[in-house]
Amino acid sequence: MISSLIMTDDFKPDNDSKIKKTKLNMLKKHFVNIENEEIAKLRKILDSVDCVVIGAGAGLSASAGFSYTGERFKKYFSDFEAKYHFHDMYSGGFADFCSLEENWAYWSRYIYINRYMDAPLPVYEKLFELLRGKDYFAITTNVDHCFQKAGFDKKRLFYTQGDYGLFQCCVPCHKKTYDNEEAVKKMLVSQGFGFEENANGKNGGLVFLRNPLKMEIPPELVPRCPVCGKPMSMNLRCDETFVEDDGWHEAAKRYQDFLEEHKNAKTIFLELGVGGNTPGIIKYPFWNLTYKNKNAFYASVNMEKEEIPAEIKARSVLIKGDIFRTIENLI
Repeated sequence: MISSLIMTDDFKPDNDSKIKKTKLNMLKKHFVNIENEEIAKLRKILDSVDCVVIGAGAGLSASAGFSYTGERFKKYFSDFEAKYHFHDMYSGGFADFCSLEENWAYWSRYIYINRYMDAPLPVYEKLFELLRGKDYFAITTNVDHCFQKAGFDKKRLFYTQGDYGLFQCCVPCHKKTYDNEEAVKKMLVSQGFGFEENANGKNGGLVFLRNPLKMEIPPELVPRCPVCGKPMSMNLRCDETFVEDDGWHEAAKRYQDFLEEHKNAKTIFLELGVGGNTPGIIKYPFWNLTYKNKNAFYASVNMEKEEIPAEIKARSVLIKGDIFRTIENLI
């Protein structure tokens, strides 16, 4: 009796596998339908609002292909990985290098591929296309300059955490930053890199002209403060030495002025790839601004599940999915 029951179709392993697969496909279809509904809702809101405030986090640049691990890391930093045993660019930024010459060999590669080279995927360009003709402002914790490279107006951007393209005094002895493009290129050439030609006038990729690459730059290329002579450092908000220069304060004021000017306008606060590391910069203010302005909407596109306050839930759109695909579906 038992054996005959086991051998019925309902209890055969193959049939059980088919049932599981069918249920999984139904579940996937259910979530796709929910995502499509949310995208349609977001598109309708974007068409109806007077202005858009963008809040961009690391997830937006990750969607553009700026990976700090894996193949992209190994391509440019395998020599440093072998010597110092870190396995991603971020960890390498905290390595205890043997000398300033070695430190800047590492950082010059890091800066160039994440600041001066184009992103692998045109996510920012698609976002610019989506916002064409709209009144917008963007605040971002990203430091890779992708907004400006995609055509966004510099006067409508606020980079809160710095810029890979800027040096500052490590002390700092004064509140000024310095463009680093030419200095970085000289460091790369000294290690054995060349540059691909780019027809559109933008910086091309790196070419490996020497094998192995040098892991140090000449002492004379180490950037030093023109005021006190101490070494330069990156203009990144890592600690209390971060320089908020005149440009930073001007951008902060333009952002606050934009918010004040549109405080009662029909606005969408569009959050793209913002995680939980620094919620006080974008996420919490966006929630608060949405709550205060009854004409405002809040939207989040992220690979992670989002939890929001109940007070703004009725005026919110949450999309758990790839930002690039979502933006393409919105255009």
